Amino acid sequence: MISLDPVSTVPPYEQVRSQFARKITDRELAVGTRLPTVRALAAQLGIAVNTVARAYRELEEAGLIETRGRAGTVVSAAGERSRERVLRAARGYATTAREQGLTTEEALEIVRAVLAD
Repeated sequence: MISLDPVSTVPPYEQVRSQFARKITDRELAVGTRLPTVRALAAQLGIAVNTVARAYRELEEAGLIETRGRAGTVVSAAGERSRERVLRAARGYATTAREQGLTTEEALEIVRAVLAD
């Protein structure tokens, strides 16, 4: 489900967070899908429990997952809304870019630079 690149400069918690976020926004993980427990995923990946807990906390703050106590951690319906929110923002950016006379490539170059930060 999730894998870590031990030679990456990206911290392990961010690797976990970004992979889950991508799977949720790409709809590989459907709303209601139960995620592994923090302890189980930490053991599977060979990392500290607190590392996974941080990734889950950030995913929850972003509205992509929700913790339901003993029922576990599941993909939130808000994850769909997050995707729609990004789409609205992208449409707004595209409109602004056109109004400013940017070419498609110039607009995409700006987005790539921002995403690389």
